[in-house]
Formats: sequence, structure tokens, C-alpha cells
Amino acid sequence: MATPALRMIRRAWPGTLIGGLCRPGVDELLAGCGFVDEFHVERASGVMGPKHAAAKVRPRRYEAALLLTNSFSTALVTRIAGIGVRMGYDRDCRGLLLTHRLAAPRSSVGGGWDVIPACEYYWRAAAALLTGDGHETGLPGDRRIMPAGEFMELSVTPEQADATARVLGSAGVAPGEPYAVFNPGGNKAEKRWPADRYAALARYVSERYGLRVLVNGSPAERALVESIAGGGVGVPLTGHGVSLGSLKGLLAGARVLVTNDTGPRHIAVALGRPVVSLFGPTDYRWTVVPTRAGGPEKIILADPTLPASESANDHPERCRIEKIELERVVGAVDEILSPA
Repeated sequence: MATPALRMIRRAWPGTLIGGLCRPGVDELLAGCGFVDEFHVERASGVMGPKHAAAKVRPRRYEAALLLTNSFSTALVTRIAGIGVRMGYDRDCRGLLLTHRLAAPRSSVGGGWDVIPACEYYWRAAAALLTGDGHETGLPGDRRIMPAGEFMELSVTPEQADATARVLGSAGVAPGEPYAVFNPGGNKAEKRWPADRYAALARYVSERYGLRVLVNGSPAERALVESIAGGGVGVPLTGHGVSLGSLKGLLAGARVLVTNDTGPRHIAVALGRPVVSLFGPTDYRWTVVPTRAGGPEKIILADPTLPASESANDHPERCRIEKIELERVVGAVDEILSPA
């Protein structure tokens, strides 16, 4: 969701060395985009974590650091590394470590943080870096500065495409065979649409459109994945060596992705693929993402009648994901696969 902001910085400073300090996996995700010249991969965890991370970036003598995360540790890393300009949102008690403090948008109701999409949040920070204005982001919550036409962007490298081909071959999917991808997992149980409905949807997609249904999940979600793909309805991808890089390739080739509110949703949108996203007791407005032509996203809410002044996060019962009926998801898939 930071890729529009990264693209803006690259366009503005084409000859500048841009480095990215990130945790393992983010480098693989952003590989091929061209926004970052060099990745410094390190987890700044533990007592000595910030010192080890700072040691990785210090030799480059960076002039400025833009902190896209809100964590205290990232601000500490850039301070230890001796980077002169340290810009980020003034949150998590890290203000004294920043040279340029950005005002995080606050809600006019209740005094908490404004429900603002992450893409917009990052865009505001990048715009402030380019202008050198540490107060640029202090805007009313209903005002957006990210222009129309910007979109998330990812690329699949040749190496990642080869890895994708190996996964598909291992899973028994023939070259050129059309397929859909389902992602039924999630970091919280309340985000997961019922497995039996995913299985019913897989049967429908297979019979109605002749698509193989690839069911993706983490190693810990293997039982869930296999329960949905059971009986030959779908193809479980667990056990076939799916990495972040090969997952990008899998999603890039999918006719449609059906997913809960998880990372693969963002990856597919950034690759320009059609997505059906299911939201339960999580306010979708935090993660509204700009899509480009050819990659529509159908967002299905557990309770579409919830007033805009309310957050789904505060209504776990009213917004239970089980309230999303199978028929609504089938309708969204039909709109994508057989548009009028």
C-alpha cells in the first residue's frame, strides 16, 4: 500500500539513491518495481535489534529517512544510524527521535485516530518529505490529497515467474490452464469466512466457469485449505513451496481472487487482478485501495447498513463475517467472470 508513495518519490528524485530498510519478505514483495535501489533486510526486534539494523544502513550515509511505520523502533534505528533528517508521524512516543514530526490525522468523533486508508496515509508522508514540510499532514479527516489515477503497483520478476511455474507444475496445474485463487485464511478467526461456503463457491466456480480453484494458505492453515479443496473440488497449494515471489506470480495469472481481509488481497490489486474481498468486524476504510483499469475490486461487507459514523471494529456481533451469504459472493464473482 506504500507503492504509490514510493513511485512519487522515485519520479521526483530520479537520480537519488533510495534504500529500503525492511523486514524479511518485503524485499521479495517489492522486487521488480524499481522504486528502491537497495534493500537492507533486518528485523529490529530484541534489545540489540535497533543497533543491528542501524549498522546495516549507516555505511550508506543517507541524508534523510521517511518512516512509513508508526513504530518506536524504526525511529530509534534511524537516530542511531545518524541520519540527519528523520520524518514520520508523531505517534508511539517517538516524537523526540524525529527531526520532522507529521501530525497523524485524528477523528472529529471520540478523539481517536482518523479512519484513513493506508495508501493515503503513506502518500501524505511522502508528500511532506518532498516539500520538507513537517506539518503538511495536519489535514481534516475528510480531506484527501492523493490524486485520482494513482494505484498500487507490484511486478513479477523472471525468477519469480519461474518459481510460480514450478508451484503450478507441482500442484498438477497444466501450463495455460485457467484458474481462480481462493485465500480463506487470516490472522484472526473472526476475519475468516466459513470454510463450507468457500467449498461451495469452489464447486460453483469450477462447474460454471470451468476454472481450477487454487486454495492458498500458510503452512499453519493447511487443514483449513485441504478441507475446502477436498474431494477434488480445488487444488490445495500448501505443501507446494509457495513463497511471496511465487504467490505474486500465482495471483498475476488468476482470473479472480476471492479472499478475506488479508495480504494477498493487496498483492492481487497491486498486480491489476480482479478481487472479491470479504470484510467482517474490520472497518474496510482503513484499507481502501486504489485500483487500476482491468483490476476491479468487489468489496462485500458483513453489514452494509452500518452507518458511516460507526466502525465495524466496534460491532463484532453485528458485523460477524458469517453474515455474508454465499449468494452475495457468487453474485460478485459472476460480475467479474461474466460481465454484462
